[in-house]
Order: sequence, then C-alpha cells, then structure tokens
Amino acid sequence: DYPAPRAVLTGHDHEVVCVSVCAELGLVISGAKEGPCLVHTITGDLLRALEGTENCLYPRLISVSSEGHCIIYYERGRFSNFSINGKLFAQMEINDSTR
Repeated sequence: DYPAPRAVLTGHDHEVVCVSVCAELGLVISGAKEGPCLVHTITGDLLRALEGTENCLYPRLISVSSEGHCIIYYERGRFSNFSINGKLFAQMEINDSTR
C-alpha cells in the first residue's frame, strides 16, 4: 500500500507559502505568496477567502486555534486576527524585524 493524498486543495493563483491545519475543526488555511489566505475543509472543499486590508497582501505565517481564531502574519510586522467565518476582528503592526 502506498500513501495517497485525501484531498487536493485548489484556489491559489500563486505558490503557497504557509499552511495551518486544525484537525479539531476539520479545516486547512493556506496562504499564497501574493494573497489571499484560503479556508478549506480537510476533504478539500473551498469555504472562503480571508482577505487582509491593502497593507496586508503577502501572508508569511498562519496559526489557527481550535476555538476558530486565525492569526495571520504578513510581511513588515503586520498581523490580522480573523474568525474562521471570515470576519476581521483586529489588526496590528509592530516595529520589529520578525521574519
């Protein structure tokens, strides 16, 4: 027996640079080199896009909690907090050289 993928996640126009999986919620959130982050089910269904503001276009890291909060780090110290339903809760920018 050879391992095989359970699903193929589609929807990005550019290369994927970050991914977070939340098995408790059955979700995969992925970010492409040039925006937006997409929310898929583990079985491959595309649910929605998480789009940041005009300053948040290039996601670099994603973290999703079992409570349904998604934190996305964009380049130049910008963070966004979304619900998995796509609602933007908060944004912040820090003056740090986090890479």
